[in-house]
Amino acid sequence: MAKTKQFTITIDNHPGAVAEIARTLGSAKVNILSLLGTSHGTGGMVQLLVDDARRAKKALDSARISYQETPAEQYELSNKPGSLAQCLDKLAAKGVNLTSIHATAAKGGKKAVIVYTAEAAAKAATATA
Repeated sequence: MAKTKQFTITIDNHPGAVAEIARTLGSAKVNILSLLGTSHGTGGMVQLLVDDARRAKKALDSARISYQETPAEQYELSNKPGSLAQCLDKLAAKGVNLTSIHATAAKGGKKAVIVYTAEAAAKAATATA
């Protein structure tokens, strides 16, 4: 398990909105490690993890892109049926209420990665250790 920072950016839902964020970070040599985007009507939200939070903040601030920075946990688990449920059961048993979660695994890969934020960050830090 690794502690990280998740950036949440509220966007207008139009072509190129996410591309602007990617271009801003790419131009600053910030690598996006994980991204989740959703839209709701005329708006949307992008949640992302980057390889250099300090540089990302500087780039987003310079581009006047508003964001919220939240502590997050990144956890690697086996890429097999039931692994996610086991991990989430441990968090629930500790009383951890997730505020966001996304996961990914490559088809045929041995490992999956989940990223989550929680109301009780301290509980989340010890739940999967």
